[in-house]
Amino acid sequence: MDILEIKKRAELWLSTDFDEETRSRVKKLFDNDDNNKELTESFYKDLEFGTGGLRGIMGVGTNRMNKYTVGMATQGLSNYLKKQFPDKPLSAAVACDCRNNSPFFAQVVANVFSANGIKVYLFSSLRPTPELSFAVRHFRCSTGVMITASHNPKEYNGYKAYWDDGAQVTFPHDANIVEEANRIKSVKEVNFEANPELIVAVGEEVDAVYLEKLKTLLLSPETIKKHSDIKIVYTPLHGTGVKLVPEFLNSLGFKNIIHVPEQDINDGNFPTVVSPNPEESSALTLALKKAQDENADLVMATDPDADRVGIAVRNNKGELQLLNGNQTASILTYYCLENLSRQKRLKGNEYIVRTVVTTHLLTTMAKYYGVEIFDTLTGFKYIAEIIRKYEGTKTFICGGEESYGFLIGDFVRDKDAVVSCGMIAEVAAWAKENGKSLYDLLLDIYLKFGLHEEKLLSITKKGKEGLEEIKAMMKNYRNNPPKEIAGSKVVTTVDYLTKQQTDTLTGNITPVNQHQSDVLQFFTQNGTVVSIRPSGTEPKIKYYCELRSDLNDKNEYDAILKQLNDKYLRIIDELG
Repeated sequence: MDILEIKKRAELWLSTDFDEETRSRVKKLFDNDDNNKELTESFYKDLEFGTGGLRGIMGVGTNRMNKYTVGMATQGLSNYLKKQFPDKPLSAAVACDCRNNSPFFAQVVANVFSANGIKVYLFSSLRPTPELSFAVRHFRCSTGVMITASHNPKEYNGYKAYWDDGAQVTFPHDANIVEEANRIKSVKEVNFEANPELIVAVGEEVDAVYLEKLKTLLLSPETIKKHSDIKIVYTPLHGTGVKLVPEFLNSLGFKNIIHVPEQDINDGNFPTVVSPNPEESSALTLALKKAQDENADLVMATDPDADRVGIAVRNNKGELQLLNGNQTASILTYYCLENLSRQKRLKGNEYIVRTVVTTHLLTTMAKYYGVEIFDTLTGFKYIAEIIRKYEGTKTFICGGEESYGFLIGDFVRDKDAVVSCGMIAEVAAWAKENGKSLYDLLLDIYLKFGLHEEKLLSITKKGKEGLEEIKAMMKNYRNNPPKEIAGSKVVTTVDYLTKQQTDTLTGNITPVNQHQSDVLQFFTQNGTVVSIRPSGTEPKIKYYCELRSDLNDKNEYDAILKQLNDKYLRIIDELG
């Protein structure tokens, strides 16, 4: 799109269809933006649904989160719901996190839904994303909307749309909702005038039902009683976990929940962290210091909408060590499968789910316990899609992704840091009962199933130029795929965009039974897996490396780990 077309799009926002503040901000872009960069970024495209829904920088413009883009998305969703359920009373659950403007956007969503004759269950204060998913099912709603940008920097906000099963919308609904929104050519077509009679305030009564449901997922309640004094440092990173996570841990019986007071304060500016992302070690700096001061056993940090959790445990030197999302998912999956097996609760129709960029250690464990495993694309909505597909015929145990998201049980249909925190604490108690730490337990898993070391490299490419550069990089990897990775032949290539799997040794091509997605994977003879994909929620290209080795002795762990890390550096160098 050239600058003349971009300016025409922007000029529409100077009309009286938009409020005075919006018009003033757009005018400033015209008057003060000499190189048209900010004007271009704000208007060169429309926000679209990605793996995490609608997400963008807040501000004026078609490519920004604001009253009008949120309103048009909600009007499009409303129109689509009416077509999908023409003879059914419609309802929606709406919640928001702690981000700047989140309550305002949630109210806009509620207003537009109600103006379209849709009953709205609007949470009266901030709530975790998984509780919104739960509420959709609890109130038997047609849809749900969560206002959050998850772990993105403070200038972002987002809009997660949910279907009637409590899961984020997937194809074809996501594409159809965007299509409906794109049919709206003017903000005049958006019904912004609320019908207050259709908006119902929701409070703590849903919290109680949600937490009671989660408590039924416990596997070792007696163990918790024996080790209820485990010291746990918890931080919500200024977000929505501040109330429910400690409340849930206390209700399970854990007595020593230590807070990080500075981060208990809900603040969309996230003043104590560079980024409120538990994947980044810097986000846990204050929690780790508190744990060191208090001699705590375990650290847990949830992101602003409390759907993901990062943890730190004591290693065999007594030092606090951060675990990555794959390691946490492996510990939780092993704990669930091992205990269900011991309790003779595996009946033969159970399954777990992993995304294609999550550790294959989950696959190995599933085979060992005789449990089926499904692979999905990145995005927890695809895990929820599997749950919906097999509801009533197979039993979902748990599912996880490398980016710190995990779900146990099917009451919620999105990743859930509240239940994950509870289960992580329970696993710590169980390990202690067996004379081990969580770190010891992880090494036991590696001894039993093989050492898997996963690495993630994310490269940020901001703006329109960055998006084009990422597209060019992906095109280059497709046209010039690596034949070897770190000295090992590439034997299989999987392209989720063309939905084809290629045996590079024979040339045989087989179809891939997944949704279409811009993801490439390369598998080598020695078990290394390299996956490359653009992020669906951030201006990044991501490289996932999974390296494997046998581990026969815990004392060999550090040395083998160093070898794998050296190999990883070689791989990144080879990929340019």
